[in-house]
Amino acid sequence: MPKKKTGARKKAENRREREKQIRASRANIDLAKHPCNASMECDKCQRRQKNRAFCYFCNSVQKLPICAQCGKTKCMMKSSDCVIKHAGVYSTGLAMVGAICDFCEAWVCHGRKCLSTHACICPLADAECIECERSVWDHGGRIFACSFCHNFLCEDDQFEHQASCQVLEAETFKC
Repeated sequence: MPKKKTGARKKAENRREREKQIRASRANIDLAKHPCNASMECDKCQRRQKNRAFCYFCNSVQKLPICAQCGKTKCMMKSSDCVIKHAGVYSTGLAMVGAICDFCEAWVCHGRKCLSTHACICPLADAECIECERSVWDHGGRIFACSFCHNFLCEDDQFEHQASCQVLEAETFKC
């Protein structure tokens, strides 16, 4: 006969299960919520666009870059994974930048984890709109995934494609 579980053991097992679910859900982040696909506003021309290093419309450099991997705008001195040592100083702006991603065209901070992993796991690496066949570099908008066929869509074609891709499953007219 198995041992009866104590309260502490039950709590520990529940905590382990919750942590396992949290780790599993990290890989399934919605494409619209990735920091490399976040929405930003240009400092000079005030136009909204996808997070990128240079404005798509006026080519100005952004004053407050956002890391495409972790979403940070400021590097704190106490984080141990910084490649650049800046003891006693918080790095903001271009002092925080370590690279520009080739795929999503956004800044990557100088954190060791961000620099080493972002280019490999960038969700926009092969993102090309299925409707207009434009890549991230060819338009200023964000990229989304169709909820039905799971193909990439640009901001312009998102709703039109999803309306045509949607399928009625029954005579009740519920999708």
